[in-house]
Amino acid sequence: MEISSEQVYKKLTATIDEVEKVIVGKRNIITMLVVALLAGGHVLIEDVPGTGKTTLATALGKATGLQFKRAQFTPDVTASDITGFNLFNKESNRFEFRPGMSMTNILLADEINRTSPKTQSALLEAMEEHNVTVDGTTYHLPRPFMVIATQNELGFVGTFPLPEAQLDRFMIKVTMGYPSAEQELQIITNRESKDPMESVKAVCTAEELKIFSMLTGQVNVDESINQYIVKFVSATREHPAVLLGASPRASLALMRSSQALALIMGRTYVVPEDISAMIPYVLSHRIHLRQESKMKGITAESVLKDVNSSIMHPMRKAQS
Repeated sequence: MEISSEQVYKKLTATIDEVEKVIVGKRNIITMLVVALLAGGHVLIEDVPGTGKTTLATALGKATGLQFKRAQFTPDVTASDITGFNLFNKESNRFEFRPGMSMTNILLADEINRTSPKTQSALLEAMEEHNVTVDGTTYHLPRPFMVIATQNELGFVGTFPLPEAQLDRFMIKVTMGYPSAEQELQIITNRESKDPMESVKAVCTAEELKIFSMLTGQVNVDESINQYIVKFVSATREHPAVLLGASPRASLALMRSSQALALIMGRTYVVPEDISAMIPYVLSHRIHLRQESKMKGITAESVLKDVNSSIMHPMRKAQS
């Protein structure tokens, strides 16, 4: 199936437009989810209740035409709920596999920090390996496969915060934020007579998204940009306020997400602006500050600004 960059651009723009029917004023956040989908990554959404986290994930599932499942994580959700399990069938006199929540294209892991570490680990293994193993048998997950996990910033009673190693498995972390007064007025106006989710239509297919993901890997990244990525990520580890800097996985995530952003923008090559746009979303949750730095009011975002000002940006080259 031959497809041009212009056709990809139109399809992905239309997908973002569909999601924006229900998520007002958050086009950049919507774009980040599409970036992760194309790059084969996962997204962590952190914000207070009622800001549209679940609605965003649901709308993306509808607009992409992918199979979508929502899992409400609670302490009694088990690892087998994620991976699936074998159940004995008396009629056939044998065990049969019952797929778990992860057997889908897009899985919304709502309030991931409210389930046990064992269950979190089962999900994160599926995220990394793109398959699950039950009783020694491996089952491949559908492609594409993306987890959109949510957690609230407040209310830590009865929760199990994700440790640093598990946070690192998420390619992108976003924060919804409250809408402006004008945007909030538009939100309630849109819902006066009907649910705008009903108007969201699928503009892509799973097969098309597989092709788009393949094309993402073919987006050209100049050597100077790769060198800049490595220098930037390495510098986060050397900052005096940082206890634990970004890992090599972060460098790879920054490159892949920049390729996806370039494709969404209709280009077949990455420019320095793509890297700059992705840095806050890819690196902020991977930087862990010293306690004394936190007490001084230093944030991961301020560290990234310091690093950004200390490293020379690559020059944008003309593309043929």
